[in-house]
Amino acid sequence: MSKQFFPKIGNIQFEGRDSKNPLAFKHYDADELVEGKSMRDHLRFAVVYWHTMRGAGGDMFGWGTAQRPWQTGEGTVREAVARAHAMFEFTSKIGAPFYCWHDRDVAPHGKTLAESNKNFDAVAKVLKQLQSDTGIRLLWGTAQNFVHPRYVHGAATSCSADVFCFAAAQVKKAMEWTHELGGQGYVFWGGREGYSTLLNTDMKRELDHLGRFLHMAVAYKKKIGFKGSFFIEPKPKEPTRHQYDSDAAACLNFLREYGLLEHFQLNIEVNHAWLAGKTMEHELEVAGSAGALGSIDANMGDYFLGWDTDQFPTDLYLTAQTMLRILKYGGLKTGGVNFDAKVRRESFTLEDLFIAHIAGMDAFARGLKAAAAIRKDGRIDGFVKSRYRSWNAGIGSRIESGKATFADCEKHALALGEVKDLESGRQELLESILNEHI
Repeated sequence: MSKQFFPKIGNIQFEGRDSKNPLAFKHYDADELVEGKSMRDHLRFAVVYWHTMRGAGGDMFGWGTAQRPWQTGEGTVREAVARAHAMFEFTSKIGAPFYCWHDRDVAPHGKTLAESNKNFDAVAKVLKQLQSDTGIRLLWGTAQNFVHPRYVHGAATSCSADVFCFAAAQVKKAMEWTHELGGQGYVFWGGREGYSTLLNTDMKRELDHLGRFLHMAVAYKKKIGFKGSFFIEPKPKEPTRHQYDSDAAACLNFLREYGLLEHFQLNIEVNHAWLAGKTMEHELEVAGSAGALGSIDANMGDYFLGWDTDQFPTDLYLTAQTMLRILKYGGLKTGGVNFDAKVRRESFTLEDLFIAHIAGMDAFARGLKAAAAIRKDGRIDGFVKSRYRSWNAGIGSRIESGKATFADCEKHALALGEVKDLESGRQELLESILNEHI
């Protein structure tokens, strides 16, 4: 690489839990084996382009505060190339094996689609060279079909067929470069695929258009030979009042209804789960039980704020329970743990970017180890299995196998007289076992 954007910061090293160095890992040892696999391969950390490289630290009440020497305000390809070098320098020094992008965070908008494509081509060629130079891989790409004014009414769900076509063209180009860069997957994150009021919305027609859009994407994936996974990322609201991909169950229902389930997995985000009134472990369980758990956005929200604050994940209960679900369903394969998280507006230095990622990576390393220890301990799993033992034989087994009728259930209930020997759910005991490992 040419110019260094972080000259005062070297590669972040693992120093162990007794270290007081803010620029060192205390728990994330990439080569440490957990359940027979390295932390690096379990967690598959990814740095994201949008928050890490493009975040300016602004909000609706104030200008940006972030010190980002690669952000010159030019809005040119030259600036985008410099940003790419900064991205790979940071990702290399933090020790993450992957990165992620939205197309328009990589390269600037042009005045026309052709100009936007030309800009993206120029910078993506630089990304390909930087990947070769560093060994860093693309976890997934996606199209930013929500920022530009043309997407004011949505993209694939817009009331305008012209906008639908523009969105399709943008996704087509992003898919091509994801394929060319060896991406492990491609994410569909609608952003504005929903409505603010039903008074001006034909919801059935919009959902049909979204289904058609995704079928087009599946067809194009096959045409270009892209072998990576397709992910859909649920989000309930904000900026729209209601988004069609509101939570994991809604996404799965949509995919089943439109004959798409075999082609998609879910990319679950903590902050989105909270906005939907769910826990992260609930959303992971819904996706996992359907065989659709693909990847996660690692962040968290604020219990007192009702929007997507995208804070770095530092809650050990959150990371432990997240990793319990992920390990239960066989781990992340083509997905990963991407830090869709931004430093607080008050944390504006370059050093803060490193400290935030270190904190998140350490929190997930501790969560992984705690989850593995809970699984090895076996008391929680054993309790759950025992709690459902009546389904393993007799009338329970016949019900699960589809051999019992209502009449059979009535006969069994009449013979019982009354249900006896109900057992406690032991929630407090199980929570105390969780605490032992955290």
